[in-house]
Amino acid sequence: MHLHPLHPAAWVLDQVRGAGWHVHDLLAFTRASTLVLASREDASPVVLKAGFGSNHVLAELDEDARRAAYGFYWYAEMTDAERALTREDFRHEIAIARTAAGADQVVPLLEEGSTDRFDWYTMPYCTGGNFRPFLANTTADDRDQARAGLGILADVADGLRALHQRGIVHRDVYQENILIRDGRGLITDLGAARRTDTPRGPAARGPEVHWPPEYATSYDRATPAADAFSLAVLAYRLLCADIPRHGHSRLHSAPAGLRPAISAALAPEPQDRPAMSELCGALRQAASPAAALTQRGR
Repeated sequence: MHLHPLHPAAWVLDQVRGAGWHVHDLLAFTRASTLVLASREDASPVVLKAGFGSNHVLAELDEDARRAAYGFYWYAEMTDAERALTREDFRHEIAIARTAAGADQVVPLLEEGSTDRFDWYTMPYCTGGNFRPFLANTTADDRDQARAGLGILADVADGLRALHQRGIVHRDVYQENILIRDGRGLITDLGAARRTDTPRGPAARGPEVHWPPEYATSYDRATPAADAFSLAVLAYRLLCADIPRHGHSRLHSAPAGLRPAISAALAPEPQDRPAMSELCGALRQAASPAAALTQRGR
């Protein structure tokens, strides 16, 4: 890994090394956090998520270094109060991940810790990447690839159902938050998650392609139905090579048995959407070998 010493992420990696980690690679560097492939002693590498990103770094650099680093990354200066709130948000993420411990198809928290400047936790490294390539590379003629993608989404539905049973709404289900390990899908990144018994975040967010319409007025009170909508968006994009719009006009490209579940999950009103268990069952059925033979026989 070759990172210019004036890149603001270099400072974060120095802090991670100072906390006793060997850094193998920088995986992501965002406004609020940094993802690093790291290890201790002879242990296998894990993904370390540090609650310290580009906006935090700005406050740590002296004036000359700040001007130089600005050329490497666009960031905004945060006040001390804003940085404190961001740290509390990251600690909330760790607490949610702790609540999700043991849930099937959810990337687990392995270890957590804290330094004077930032908090961190680790997760397994999923070498299969994320779900984005499935959206980019699956064609209408590649039924085996589509079936594999549906199986991954069914796995994710299992993970989301487990979160919902623990009183957690993910609120940010999209392709880069779905990781793949040994061909199975796992949901990750609980930074936007909320507990169903506590409003969290602003009332209004959006719009984003994968977000349900209620985020425009009640993001802070989003229910498990929001996750069903977002997962259905991914299924639609996988099978129809488009985003759902104009009355789901391309849904005919999806397997016939799956169309009602996708259509229902994309309902504008949350109360009209199916439970995650129902959506999971429909995805699993559509991904099964028997369903593939039925489709080929038509």
